[in-house]
Amino acid sequence: MLAIVTFLFFLAFVALAMSVRVANQYERAVVFFLGRYDRTAGPGLYLLVPFLEWQTKIDLRTLTNAVEQQETITRDNVPIKINAVIWRRIVDPARSVIEVRDVGNTVIQVAVTALRNIIGQHSLDEVLKEQESISAALQIAIDRVTEPWGVKVERVEMKNVEIPESMQRAMAQEAEALREKRARLIKAEAELEASTLLKNASELLTQSPAALELRRMQMITEVGAEQNTMTIIMMPSEFVDMARAIGKSVKPAA
Repeated sequence: MLAIVTFLFFLAFVALAMSVRVANQYERAVVFFLGRYDRTAGPGLYLLVPFLEWQTKIDLRTLTNAVEQQETITRDNVPIKINAVIWRRIVDPARSVIEVRDVGNTVIQVAVTALRNIIGQHSLDEVLKEQESISAALQIAIDRVTEPWGVKVERVEMKNVEIPESMQRAMAQEAEALREKRARLIKAEAELEASTLLKNASELLTQSPAALELRRMQMITEVGAEQNTMTIIMMPSEFVDMARAIGKSVKPAA
């Protein structure tokens, strides 16, 4: 009799040991009873009925999935290659097990389709300049599909965008032309500003003979500082005006 009781206690201990399960804080256990979904257990300690219940553990932490390089065509018919990274998290463990077989692979396939569709709606310039808004549109499109599976897509990032070599050369030439145009405009604006200042300065000097003489003296000082052999003859402005008047009064011989 004692042996039987001991054996029964031993069987009960083994059954209890087989029933005890532990889930970490970031884990949940989707429990099935005879093939039917029963409950979601965890975190911490929980029990399983041996041989009648089994579980599938799900990680609730944010995971990343890399989308392999995809070749697609933009709205202006430019072939490009794009890599992307997806940040996704399971918010409903039961649905992620029951509704879809392989969550990670399924999300990647959805991302590939969404990536091609959205890139096809944008031009090359938009893809290169508006990557943040395109990534946000991708995140919304993918999350809309994965929501029934209990998966939340938190972020999508376009990792790398490759364009054809011929297009790279064309873009480089365009950028160089724009830089040259900008340089010419800046030079023209500088010349216009300088000519305006010179015009204003000449008008001020003509209104003040003393200022004109000071400017002449300053010019002579600047020329002398350069140590050249130039000879400068100073004439009063009245003498110059008199010479001009005489030149106008003298008529050429017939």
